[in-house]
Amino acid sequence: MKILIIGGTGLISTAITRYLLERGDDVTLCNRGKAESPQGAKQITGDRKDFNRFEAQMAEAGTFDCVLDMICYLPEEAHSDIRAFKGRVGHFIFCSTVDVYSKPATRYPYLDNEPHGALNSYGQNKSICEQLFMEAHERGDFPVTTLRPAHTYGDSGALIHSFGWGMAYLDRLRRGKPIIVHGNGQSLWVSAHVNDVGLSFVHAAGNEQAYGKGYHVTGEEWLTWNQYYQKAAEVMGWPEPNLVHIPVPLLCKVAPQLAGSVADNFQFNNIFDNSAAKADLDFRYTVTYADGVRRVVSWSEEHGKIQSSDENLFYDRLLATWQRHGDEMAHELSSNSSG
Repeated sequence: MKILIIGGTGLISTAITRYLLERGDDVTLCNRGKAESPQGAKQITGDRKDFNRFEAQMAEAGTFDCVLDMICYLPEEAHSDIRAFKGRVGHFIFCSTVDVYSKPATRYPYLDNEPHGALNSYGQNKSICEQLFMEAHERGDFPVTTLRPAHTYGDSGALIHSFGWGMAYLDRLRRGKPIIVHGNGQSLWVSAHVNDVGLSFVHAAGNEQAYGKGYHVTGEEWLTWNQYYQKAAEVMGWPEPNLVHIPVPLLCKVAPQLAGSVADNFQFNNIFDNSAAKADLDFRYTVTYADGVRRVVSWSEEHGKIQSSDENLFYDRLLATWQRHGDEMAHELSSNSSG
């Protein structure tokens, strides 16, 4: 197949590119040329946000059997895609996100047709893009398929945590230092390795059974956030984690920059039904969370990517303040009750 990937050097798209090249497809990447393209892939260098130039470049490139847009985040970018590829592509695949959905869900696990109602601008814009592409599909501009990953990681990438993507929390875990967990740590979370997620995009390309549909391609081990940390420590032979639970509203108030995703994402259950992707795209969850932790930690230690937790003074200050106020409250209420 003759395939164009808009992006092609990011987390998921790098895996997709590798799989397609191994399969023998004719692969072209369109991006800004900031990262080296895999050997065997053709390159179109340009900025997709320069819409006139981008659309002219796509016209010059000719037709494709399939286009995968991995870096479409805004409605104006979706409109540009539709102008660029109308009548010129056999199949269009849009990388969306599970963040398009309302939270909490109407039922669990989330189904592929769960109502949209994202709580953050990222999900809201992706939802609008989905709608625009589906309208293009219904008009006959080109067949469209939408894939919705959740938390996706690679060997050289971070495993997310309550405060985002920094790797210092792994240093805290291996040294037995307290770990802040949002809420009571009981909301459910899933993670999937990029190899499993990337292969689903490959199986979707040119797959007529997937036309006009949207699919979850997410992790399948439903872990509470408590278990998420506990299992990582267990796998690596580190001490049993000392998990310190801080209420979500307070955490978001005192550390809004660090805990930004807690309010609109992490505090809710994030578990998804992948049955449609299994049936139509042969999606398989093959890299377990335990194996993923080993791979990430091994790569990160080898490349010196785990920062010292001693450098994050705010983290320890937050822990100490929470502990002090908790002790003061316990003492005050205990004194009042005894009186």
